[in-house]
Amino acid sequence: MAVVERERRGSVEVLRLNRPEAKNAISPEVSVAMAEALDAVEVDGDVRAVVVTGTGDVFCAGADLKVVAQGRGNEIAAARGGFAGLTNREFPKPIIAAVQGPALAGGFEIVLSCDLVVAADDARFGIPEVQRGLIAAAGGLLRLPKRVPMALALEFAMTGDPISAIRAFELGLVNRLVPRDRVLDEAVALAERIAENSPIAVRLSRQLVKEAADISEADGWQRNAKYAIEVFSSGDAIEGSSAFAEKRKPNWKSV
Repeated sequence: MAVVERERRGSVEVLRLNRPEAKNAISPEVSVAMAEALDAVEVDGDVRAVVVTGTGDVFCAGADLKVVAQGRGNEIAAARGGFAGLTNREFPKPIIAAVQGPALAGGFEIVLSCDLVVAADDARFGIPEVQRGLIAAAGGLLRLPKRVPMALALEFAMTGDPISAIRAFELGLVNRLVPRDRVLDEAVALAERIAENSPIAVRLSRQLVKEAADISEADGWQRNAKYAIEVFSSGDAIEGSSAFAEKRKPNWKSV
């Protein structure tokens, strides 16, 4: 049984954590398998977006504590991209988390590594590492202060207490809140909506939004101009305008 299952839905690749007996906990094998899957998807021009989900009733319970208890915790993050092959990786295509049930500890850090989140109404989110004598070392402590107010990020980090899907939606950590049986389909539909657009325009728009939080406004305008020129040079700007005027579907030139 593969610890990460792959499924192609149109131009969307679904990557499914597949250790339901261990609440989809991340082992070294899972991190390697996810890294290898992302390597393949990254260079596949037919894939425009990725959805990450889990098998069973839990999205991901975090690191496999049996591996950690053996003193092998560092092996879990040794693959390319770090924990789950994802949390420390610069990936050029949009990634959407489809979350059913709990996404705790490293599971929540996987979610925070994704661009967008579709969650079931029974999902829960949190970084309880301090309750186990650990810290959220897979990016949660770095990303949360950029996603929620500092006081809330500190509460997450220091109490370890989880929040409900509704609360996560209210805080802007979740884009879509849907019944459990619609989570994956809704995430794929959102990915397909993105995939309809110009690949280079999506890639550079995503990149600039991510960069904007960490650079000055002056630097931002410089990159804005650079990326705009790159998009126009690709031919997609002309194709998009022509398709709109001719009332047809665009035939994007970029990949």
